[in-house]
Amino acid sequence: MMRIQKILKAGVAGAMVTLISASAYAAGGAAEKMTADADVAKLPGVVLTRKLADGLPPSIKSSGVLKVATDLTPPISFHGEEGKLIGIDADIAAALGVILGVDVEMTDVGAGAAIVPSILAKRFDISISGINDDPELEKQVDVIDYIYDATTIMTIKDNPLAIKGMEDLCGKKVAVPVGTFQAKMVEAASAKCATPVTIMSIPKMPDVLQAVRTGRADATVNGYATSVYTTEHQTGNGKGLQALPDIRLAVGYIGMLTAKDNSQLRDSVVAALQQIVDSGAYESIMKKWSLGPLVVKTVRVNDAASMPAD
Repeated sequence: MMRIQKILKAGVAGAMVTLISASAYAAGGAAEKMTADADVAKLPGVVLTRKLADGLPPSIKSSGVLKVATDLTPPISFHGEEGKLIGIDADIAAALGVILGVDVEMTDVGAGAAIVPSILAKRFDISISGINDDPELEKQVDVIDYIYDATTIMTIKDNPLAIKGMEDLCGKKVAVPVGTFQAKMVEAASAKCATPVTIMSIPKMPDVLQAVRTGRADATVNGYATSVYTTEHQTGNGKGLQALPDIRLAVGYIGMLTAKDNSQLRDSVVAALQQIVDSGAYESIMKKWSLGPLVVKTVRVNDAASMPAD
């Protein structure tokens, strides 16, 4: 992993999630209560903070539950060997529950493209997932920017097709998750090709990775953090794959999403996140998942436009 300063020099502006209708939810899992494990509960700053708890919307204070949407993208959020939801977001969600004095129920909605409509329809209070921030996304929802990220390419291990950049995807079969910024990137790259890219749109990221590792697709374009972690640790369907870490495109933020009319929740979460950033707990969580170089120092809202354009 390289320092974020180097990543920022290599990238272009942040990312966009394509909005789809609320009726297009993918099948997801059951809600899982996020409980802070010992390594998270003992971190500085992970303590009940009454002022922040009191600032939550009345509906959440009354129910005592924060409903969170996620999807599975290691190491952001994924199921461990015992079937438990783990990852950066699981740890952060558990820490937020302690600070805000609520139970955090996290639900895998099945696909990243279901995240935005689930927030717009008020099915969930917030998303804590690997969603890339972008000015277009910010027109629909408020985005709490809490991790840096970039985009890279994943291939079969050892990169037998010698792919070195987006231009090398011309004429290849590329699998992408439905409705994501990375899908738009591949579409844009294909438009410049003499021989277009054959784009395979697949709802779930684990199935995208499976398509590449089984040879149905030649490559995928995916978030840098997820790609590097998945291939370094050979987790899940990332076994037999290889990220190309020298390819760093579309540098920006990963953000949590809240509805535009839910400023009380947004502000409480921002303050709680800044509390764990300032205490060092946030950096400890990021380093635990091998992503220390992608830490932010200040939690911002709707800040995608600040990312470098080139």
